Amino acid sequence: MATDYDAPRKTEEDVSEDSLEELKTRQPGSQSSAVDVDEADLADAFELPGADLSGEELLIQVTPPQADEFTCFNCFLVKHRSQIAAERDGHLYCSECES
Repeated sequence: MATDYDAPRKTEEDVSEDSLEELKTRQPGSQSSAVDVDEADLADAFELPGADLSGEELLIQVTPPQADEFTCFNCFLVKHRSQIAAERDGHLYCSECES
């Protein structure tokens, strides 16, 4: 008969703990109860799409565009001027969008 060497091995102590008599003697009331979690507390952590966030304040400082930066007309990311790949109709495009 083949032996499965990857299977977890049980010691004599583990075998006695798993016996049917041992499981029958355990009482369900003797186990510790889980902490009750209020569903309303869990719902506060989720942000729903389309939620009204007009009362929220931003905690970041927005800086104006710098002289050595541009905004790509395709991906709308602010990039350094060294990444300008093309200019069409007065709009700048970065090297990633042009490749």
